Amino acid sequence: MEPRSSEVYDDSDAPHPAMTAEEFLVAAPVPEHGRPWNLIDGEVVVNEPTARHGHPQTNLLVALEVWAARGAGRGHAVLSRDVAIDDHNVFAPDVLWYAHGRLPDPSSPPPYAMPDLAVEVRSPSTWRYDVGAKRSGYERHGLPELWLVDTLARTVLVYRRSAATAPRFDVALELAKGDALGSPLLPGFSIGVRDVFSVRE
Repeated sequence: MEPRSSEVYDDSDAPHPAMTAEEFLVAAPVPEHGRPWNLIDGEVVVNEPTARHGHPQTNLLVALEVWAARGAGRGHAVLSRDVAIDDHNVFAPDVLWYAHGRLPDPSSPPPYAMPDLAVEVRSPSTWRYDVGAKRSGYERHGLPELWLVDTLARTVLVYRRSAATAPRFDVALELAKGDALGSPLLPGFSIGVRDVFSVRE
């Protein structure tokens, strides 16, 4: 018997199967500077950055590239690229730094290798994931160091491993204005936290 119109099943609230990383990576063409979204636990999360998001991203990219250009073997910093974490997670850090010899071929299709340093800048739609599921995913899958840039508190949260063999982020720092941001991975690199958030007039 055909159901009456009021009994037609509406599956809009029904659970949907988690998207796989493979499905996500073929779902849409990749813009020149990466996708504006992430796959987190099988769910597509759209990155909706505000105007204040771009300044820390640019300041850190430029600072890392200037530092890298001043000495041999200092690797490369690049803008957002898809990094496959596992079967249901693909993250797109705002800035990635790869140690010397590890930079993926930019002409190759995504996903790309885990960087040595990932930077996530706070956006209203993604911050809860940055400090939660994404931080945990990076930790589980071997990222050496993560910087979470909080554009509201104007602080930088640093998570790193005390040794390459450390199974988790066992060093955690919260840096504020007056502090300098650096890393054992980046000998000689330093940028003031105040400068991370600076806006050129």
